[in-house]
Amino acid sequence: MSADTVAADDRMIVALDVPNIVMGLDLAARIGDAAGFYKIGLGMLTGGGFALANELKQEHGKRIFLDLKLFDIGATIEAAVKGIAQYDLDFLTVHGDPQVVCAAMEGKGGSNLKILAVTVLTSLDRADLDANLIRPGDLHDIALERAARALDAGADGVITSPQEAASIRALPQANGKLIVTPGIRPAGASNGDQKRVATPAQAIADGVDHIVIGRPVWQAADPRAAARAITAELNSPQARRPNA
Repeated sequence: MSADTVAADDRMIVALDVPNIVMGLDLAARIGDAAGFYKIGLGMLTGGGFALANELKQEHGKRIFLDLKLFDIGATIEAAVKGIAQYDLDFLTVHGDPQVVCAAMEGKGGSNLKILAVTVLTSLDRADLDANLIRPGDLHDIALERAARALDAGADGVITSPQEAASIRALPQANGKLIVTPGIRPAGASNGDQKRVATPAQAIADGVDHIVIGRPVWQAADPRAAARAITAELNSPQARRPNA
């Protein structure tokens, strides 16, 4: 099956990293049926992010990942997530601290919203952790421990670098949980501000459920074709998990 005919694959989440709702709707229209799942982040919030999420979800039947990386005291997190859960969206990120995760799980109640815990941002390396006074140790091990603690606290899944995905998938706590990875770059694409990256096929082979990809799609001359090419890679032999 060629990249031109392959169906949309919800394992690919396209990041709508544009300034406002007008540009977001235009980009989604250009991508068309080549993507069914979109991420709307904090940078879009003041540009109509919630309105965009609702329009894509309710009028276009798209799935929505709201990437806000919430962090605050428990009562505030619970109230914020309770409000967001009313929008019938699909994924929401919070920081992976156990008390934050617990509060978010309370807030989502019986809704279908999936709470995803951030382990260590994919734009960070060990030097960044040192600057932020994060305890010494290997970044991979810290991400793994944060993932385990977040899942123990009840998170529906984790956000992590593709470089930690295979180790997290092997955790007992990760059984039946979601692993979502940003920092995905097709072969030959620029890393941009990401420091821990992998190709789409490698991420899926390592046990990832969803990849998040932005610039390689929305900066392409033909975003629809770029999305279809990535979907084709997700369904290639290279993306097959070793035990599949």
